Amino acid sequence: MSATFEVMNPATGSAVASIADNGAAEARAAAARAVAAFGTWRKTTAYERAATLRAWASAMMAEEAALGRTMTQEMGKPITEARGEVRYAVSFVEWYAEEAKRVYGTTVPSQFSHKRILVQPQPVGPAYAVTPWNFPAAMITRKAAPALAAGCTVVVKPAEQSPLTAVRLAELWTAVGGPPDVFQVLPASDPAAVSRVFFEDPAIRKLSFTGSTEIGVLLAGQAVKTMKRMSLELGGHAPFLVFGDADIDAAVKEVFASKFRNAGQTCVCANRIYVHADIHDRFVEKFAAATSGLKVGDPMDPATQVGPLVDAQGLAKVRAHVDDALSKGAKAVVGGGAGEGLIFKPTVLTSVKRGMRLLEEETFGPVAPIVPFTDDSDAVRQANDTPFGLAAYVWTRDLTRAFRVAEALDYGIVGVNDGIPSTAQAPFGGMKMSGVGREGGVWGIEEYLDMKYVSFGLGS
Repeated sequence: MSATFEVMNPATGSAVASIADNGAAEARAAAARAVAAFGTWRKTTAYERAATLRAWASAMMAEEAALGRTMTQEMGKPITEARGEVRYAVSFVEWYAEEAKRVYGTTVPSQFSHKRILVQPQPVGPAYAVTPWNFPAAMITRKAAPALAAGCTVVVKPAEQSPLTAVRLAELWTAVGGPPDVFQVLPASDPAAVSRVFFEDPAIRKLSFTGSTEIGVLLAGQAVKTMKRMSLELGGHAPFLVFGDADIDAAVKEVFASKFRNAGQTCVCANRIYVHADIHDRFVEKFAAATSGLKVGDPMDPATQVGPLVDAQGLAKVRAHVDDALSKGAKAVVGGGAGEGLIFKPTVLTSVKRGMRLLEEETFGPVAPIVPFTDDSDAVRQANDTPFGLAAYVWTRDLTRAFRVAEALDYGIVGVNDGIPSTAQAPFGGMKMSGVGREGGVWGIEEYLDMKYVSFGLGS
């Protein structure tokens, strides 16, 4: 094909590469190939699929440095974080290489002596995955690895900001012997035109999407017309509750790790920080000092901790949230404005209150609003006062409080004294408007399996 689009480096403003721009025609051809390949791939043994996945994981690890550079160049993630993401992405492939061999059926006792009841899992069918720009490798393997392990074929539409990593993952898949039609990547500057083809095709049986709630609701409405299975990991608005018994230095460390990873551009970043009034001022002092020490700048520099935001739209949203808060009485203890290019200075805000946008919407940037609370019920009430329910965090040394608060929080993921709980073997997903379904662990592969009930009547 001749159409291309440019992938831009948010740190420099220059083009990293030109890449094939797929449209509806290419999407129809890819869907047809995925459907045809499913007939063969589903018949491979779990051991064959596992071997291919293990080889794919090894190939990714061999290119850790190169894949990290690509991610940093196309979406601005600090290079040390990008290399860490490669390892995180590989962990899903390794996990599901093993999980492929543990897709078990079962027998169920019948009340009739002449009947036998079998329950057999089988792959749901060809899958369509739409992935975001903030984790260009891990969001692909978190979806594709369980699908491939289950016997499904997969077509990935990566975000237009960061398609280069996805294309390289597809090249590595085929390089280790993975059938090219089983795992395909379709970059596109007009994602709606490509996605429409897959939503309208009844042979595509599964949608997996990570992105905003607004887009997720729209896609779900399209996918339901052909009754596709859906996994939707949508927006977050994560609270971090720091209770009065906290080891303040340890709490600052965990909140810091959660808040500023990827310049605050993750769906599970701490977006609202609630601190007990008794320790509020001491926490702010220590957290502000740590934030002031962040190295901001060139994401290719291994010492850089906060790089640019992904694009001008992202920067405008962060600036709007901070300006709104400041205009309504918030105080910027650190930062409060933009730097050069697409940099937004790491920011700590106090005197934050209801009615400010950053307490009602996901900011997706390096901004930490700190709000005091008075007691456990007040903290839980404020944390749950949102339509979102992806991730929440708690810092306390009281075991009873830890259990009771974790159980009371309406979130799919709760980190207790843990600011970065995500891992391949655990379920990742949200409640309420943060989506449906889970990725990771045994729950992730179940999203790609249908349960078939077979009842056998035996002769006399």
